[in-house]
Amino acid sequence: MSKRFPRVILSFRLTNYKILNTRKRVVVALVHTVVFLGVAVLGFFFPVSALGMGSPPSAWFVAVVYVIVSSVLLWLTAISRGAVERLYFAFVTTSASFGLLRQLLGDPSMHAAVYVRVTMLACAVVTGCWMLSCPAQSLERIDGSGAAGGQVAGEPSEGS
Repeated sequence: MSKRFPRVILSFRLTNYKILNTRKRVVVALVHTVVFLGVAVLGFFFPVSALGMGSPPSAWFVAVVYVIVSSVLLWLTAISRGAVERLYFAFVTTSASFGLLRQLLGDPSMHAAVYVRVTMLACAVVTGCWMLSCPAQSLERIDGSGAAGGQVAGEPSEGS
């Protein structure tokens, strides 16, 4: 009879980073950044009025979302470990914060916010690509099977 080998999923951890510590997380963050870069570019074509008591509920909802997103991104910037990771989060935090300012103050007083958002998100995309192209020595192999002792792919597990 042949021995059955457990299925082992291998991944690589980016050792220099705390939050974006796997290539998968970096790719997911990059996809989000590119999508929001597209949304920011669309901001050139749609004017935003200043938020006031007579504003529609949807404008208030967008402002609340910007507050939450900006706060979470600021927290992630504070707890990130590596300089490149911190730079990435600083770019996306700045973009979200300027989106909030534009939502609160409107286009006449914050039209530059659109340019800042697009620039910051473009810088975040470049930084994310830089994180993906990190040298191999900053990678650490991790075993995704949950096996104790860091089982290596191809090794039989105990009891098989």
